Amino acid sequence: MEIITNSSNQTKKLGEALAKKIKSRKKNKALVLGLSGDLGGGKTTFLQGFAKGLGIKKRVLSPTFLIMKKFELNNSTIRQFSNFYHFDCYRIKKSKEILDLGFKKITSDPKNIVAVEWAERIKKIMPRNTIWIKFEFIDENKRKIRISKLLQTSFLKNNRGRII
Repeated sequence: MEIITNSSNQTKKLGEALAKKIKSRKKNKALVLGLSGDLGGGKTTFLQGFAKGLGIKKRVLSPTFLIMKKFELNNSTIRQFSNFYHFDCYRIKKSKEILDLGFKKITSDPKNIVAVEWAERIKKIMPRNTIWIKFEFIDENKRKIRISKLLQTSFLKNNRGRII
């Protein structure tokens, strides 16, 4: 699925809409989103909207220097999830660095939603069930966002391909 957004606000709204349509996991693993794309491509903007859709009230910034942030979910519409983890692998040189933060355990817990910015840097250790979202910078405001079919078929209502 490919979507063009014409502003950062649309990119945020897309993230929010996707979060609100997530369905329960059928597998015994976390819901993992792997975000890839160039610097300024819209990954963090998308996740700000996604977090809002999950009911997170705190300001969501990319954890570039922290590498990981955890947010507790208190959302009655997505009861099956307890935590939202936001990883930023921009500064990661070796996968071991992220493994030392408990990445495997976090992505194995079905109560977690995990979003990884710059996921292509740790592609070898990303779970098989990762939903890949690729961001392309078209111009100052416009972004092309490609979402893997896994998201469409496993977690969203069938709205004939429509998300928002």
